[in-house]
Amino acid sequence: MPPAVVLVTGVSRWLGGALAAELAADPSIDRVIGVDTVPPSAELLRSLGRTEFVRADIRSPLIGKVVESASVDTVVHMNISATPAGAGGRAPMKELNVIGTMQLLAACQRSSTVRRLVLKSTSAVYGASPRDPAVFTETMQARRVPRGGFARDSLDIEGYVRSFARRRPDVGVAVLRFTDVIGPRIDSLLTGFFRMPVVPTALGYDARLQLLHEDDAVAVLARAATGDFAGTVNAGAPGTLLLSQAIRRLGRVPLPLPPGAMGVVGRLTRRAGLPDWSLEQMNALTSGRVVDIRVLREEFGYVPRYTTEEALADYARTVTPVVRPEVVADVTGTARSVVHRVAAGVSAVESVVADRRPAPSVPGLRAVRDA
Repeated sequence: MPPAVVLVTGVSRWLGGALAAELAADPSIDRVIGVDTVPPSAELLRSLGRTEFVRADIRSPLIGKVVESASVDTVVHMNISATPAGAGGRAPMKELNVIGTMQLLAACQRSSTVRRLVLKSTSAVYGASPRDPAVFTETMQARRVPRGGFARDSLDIEGYVRSFARRRPDVGVAVLRFTDVIGPRIDSLLTGFFRMPVVPTALGYDARLQLLHEDDAVAVLARAATGDFAGTVNAGAPGTLLLSQAIRRLGRVPLPLPPGAMGVVGRLTRRAGLPDWSLEQMNALTSGRVVDIRVLREEFGYVPRYTTEEALADYARTVTPVVRPEVVADVTGTARSVVHRVAAGVSAVESVVADRRPAPSVPGLRAVRDA
C-alpha cells in the first residue's frame, strides 16, 4: 500500500529535493511535505512540483506538530550534515545531526499515524582502516570505530533509530547505508574534492572507490519510502575504481603526501574555502571502503543502473580537465615502456654475466675426468 503523506527532511539540498520531486510526481501519494531550516533555491523550488515546503528546525519540538497536524505516515530523514562548515561548526553540526534526529524520533514515537521511517545513513559507519575486510556486509562492524565527525554522528543516529524500532515495532524502519554519491548535479564532499585542480593523495596508498550515481540514489530512496523493506541495506554501485584511476580520468593532478600530513591538508583546505575534509574522510581516501550489495539486489529489489565506472564518467562530463586524460595515459604508458625496457636490459645483462661465469669447482671431478 503506497504512503498517503510523506515528510522529507533536508529538502533544500539537492538529494532531498530530488526525492521530494520524485514522490510528488507519484499520483498515488496524497501529500509530500518538505522540511528544512532554510528555503530551497529558486531552481530547486521550481522542481519540487506539488511538494509543500515547511520551514522548520528538526531540533525544535515543533517538528512534532508538523508530523501530527499533517497526519504523516512516512518519514524520510535526510537532514544530516556531513561538514562542520555547512552547519556553522562542529558543535552545531553535532546538534543538528544527533539532537535533531532525537527530536524527530520523539515526534514519530508520539504519532499515531507514522507507519514507516527511512533513514539515509552512510557506509562511513564501517570506518576506514588498513585492517578492514575487502568487502563490508550489513552485519559487520567497524574494525576501527570512528572517533568523531560525520561517521561518529551516523553511528549514534543509527543507534537511536534501532532503539526507536524496538519501542515502535509497528513502524517499518529502513536504514540505507550509502556509498559516496556522485553525478553531474549533486554537490557533495567527493564532487568538491574532485573539482580541485590538484588532488592530495596519501603517499604509498591507492584507495578503492565505490560510487553511486545520483539517479540511483534517488531511486533507492523512493523505493524505500514507498516499499515495505525493513532492515539495513548497503546502497552502492557494482564495481570499484582506484583513486589514481579516478583522478586520471577526471584530468586532475595528484599530489602525493605523507599520510601523516593529510590532517594538515584538511585544515588548510577549510581555511582556503575548499572542500571541508575531516581526518576521517581523509582516512577513507587512504584505506578505501567497499560494501557488498547483495541485499540491495536480492532483498531490497533494486539493481543500480550505473556501475561505479559509469557514474564517474557521467560526472566527468561536467568537469573541465586540468590535464587531458589521454595525455596522462600517454605519459604513463611511456613511463611503463621505459621501465619494461630497463627491466629487460637488466635481465639480459644478468643472463650474459651468468653465462660467462666459470663453472663451480667440484672436488674429485678432475680426477674422474682424467681417468
